[in-house]
Amino acid sequence: MMVFAARHHWLRKRGDCAGFTLLELLVVVAIIGLLAGYVGPRYFSQIGKSEVQLTRAQIDALGKTLDQYRLDTGHYPSTEQGLAALFARPANEPKWGGPYLTKAVPLDPWGRPFVYVLPGEHGEYDLLSYGKDGQPGGTGEAADITNW
Repeated sequence: MMVFAARHHWLRKRGDCAGFTLLELLVVVAIIGLLAGYVGPRYFSQIGKSEVQLTRAQIDALGKTLDQYRLDTGHYPSTEQGLAALFARPANEPKWGGPYLTKAVPLDPWGRPFVYVLPGEHGEYDLLSYGKDGQPGGTGEAADITNW
């Protein structure tokens, strides 16, 4: 207690306030800025990679669900019925054994619906996401992610 009182008395004697100087605050802000500049791009590039991996996993899971639908009904849903046929019974589908999904059809990680086309140009059906940019084609994170 005596040390604290003596130190406190010394601070009052000099007229100093207990706090940080502007220079100390600027140094701390500069260090935080450097760390953010170094870590930020690495962090955000990992997010982009994980979105692409998640989309591939979703397309794979939807493909398996479409195969289950086909096993039950003898055919894949039409383009008009779309992936919604995996969650809600289409009209005039007596062999439908669903719902095949526990929730409505998910959107891709960028918030857009998957594209489903029957018959497909690359297989019995085409299932794809247009990637981050939402446009056909592209490279990197903006590339199309497909089932073929």
